Amino acid sequence: MPPPRFDRRVRTLVEVRGGPDDWEEAEQRFQAHGWPVRGSSPAGQEPYGAGLDPDPGARVFDVEVRLFGKAAGCERGAAARVRKALRGAGLEAYVRFAQLLRRDREMYTQWRIVDSAARRSAPPHSWRRRAARLATRCGRHDAGGVVTGQPGHALRVARAHTPGVPQTGVRPLDGRWRVPGSYWPEEETERRLTHVVAWSLCTAAALVFADGRTGFARWFWLGAALAGAVCAGRAGARLSQLGWRHGTVTALVLCAFLSAIGLGLLDGEGRGWTPTQILMTALVGGVVGGLWLLVRQWTWGEWVAWAVPLAVTLALSSFLAAGSVLHTLYADGLSFTPGDFEVPAVWQVLAAVKLLTLLSPVLAVPAWWGIARHRHHFYAMPADRMNVALNVCVFVFVLLGGALLALRSAETAVDRTVAAAERYDPPPSYFGVEPEWTCVQPVVPPARLSGEGDPLDPARPYLSFGVSGGTAVLWDPRTKEPLTLRASQVRLVPDETPAEPCPTE
Repeated sequence: MPPPRFDRRVRTLVEVRGGPDDWEEAEQRFQAHGWPVRGSSPAGQEPYGAGLDPDPGARVFDVEVRLFGKAAGCERGAAARVRKALRGAGLEAYVRFAQLLRRDREMYTQWRIVDSAARRSAPPHSWRRRAARLATRCGRHDAGGVVTGQPGHALRVARAHTPGVPQTGVRPLDGRWRVPGSYWPEEETERRLTHVVAWSLCTAAALVFADGRTGFARWFWLGAALAGAVCAGRAGARLSQLGWRHGTVTALVLCAFLSAIGLGLLDGEGRGWTPTQILMTALVGGVVGGLWLLVRQWTWGEWVAWAVPLAVTLALSSFLAAGSVLHTLYADGLSFTPGDFEVPAVWQVLAAVKLLTLLSPVLAVPAWWGIARHRHHFYAMPADRMNVALNVCVFVFVLLGGALLALRSAETAVDRTVAAAERYDPPPSYFGVEPEWTCVQPVVPPARLSGEGDPLDPARPYLSFGVSGGTAVLWDPRTKEPLTLRASQVRLVPDETPAEPCPTE
């Protein structure tokens, strides 16, 4: 069984009332959740119950709660999880104290163990000594193994654990050893770098929004870009503990580089990003990130028991159904039935992808829930019951919005087809449905033609949607109604000049 995953460790002091049986039950609950119990003492006594009123029926447990989420606010998140776990067991318990255990890692230099015999055997200040030093830096004298630490520590550790190397030495694999103490711990460095990148992206986005604007809107976005650059420079100044210049310059260069990409200055054709593309990219990134923050908190048991089967079932059913929805809406807009069109499977797949893309904002609801859980928002605490009615209303509202977008997509395609027919222009295609101007020539007497719709006029061109099930599917641009005829009774001839009458025999 894999070990439990978590982001934070929070020390909590939990007062459990009720007597020895309830104390034992509470400790079992802690162990079941993977929370180590470091010790316990009666309420009002040292070391854990100090500060509380003495109570022979209460005992205070020192519990290390492990949970996901960011550091800020994790104490409230840990307390909420403890309350939920013990409330589910029917125990009377109170979280009296919670404190984050900060355990960050120093960013030491890594060193490769080398054999210094060749370099030391060469005469000082000679070309052989310089050549040997260069060969050592290129890895020619590596003896195998890597050590981590400050220069003196690394050399001592390497010599202590490589007795088979006559003259043990080390060479650095990065440059952090030159300025010891100038770097923050690992997680703190990642957090500060995230701030620099985020403010740089905001600066670039503001410049894209300012491009092409006039008046107040332009000055507003330029001011927002300037504020973003100032914040990025300030965040860069906090990257190093020694000075602000290097980090600030790095942040401003990153701002300039991202802004150039957004404005298209690095593209030879000058094609930059549009505000719509930036908003959609931010939305997709936020949804994907929120869903990841949500599902990463699930255990393997939850994944195997219901998450994976449910996700696969919903994905397959939605994908198969979505392939015909857009085509059905398009056919209905032209007064056809869904069975009148024969659409290749590849276009049904693309139509399904398009529909699921239009409905993707529905995923914003669980994505926001994942972000709220990660940030320990009060309404997303595990101990608090979620407002089901509110979340269902939001979900239905977003779903209806996505459905309206899908309907609008089909309506736009129908309007373009009708407008092209009125102007006798080539009609646009729609996910594998490719109408074309066609002259229809009957091969049997007109009285023997079988089909549905108004009588055929061979002198006028029709929009042909192909042959489906032995039936020629046509659309009359004058009446704006469909016309279906048996394919064996007519000959379909593509018409390059629909504005002129069709030739008749």
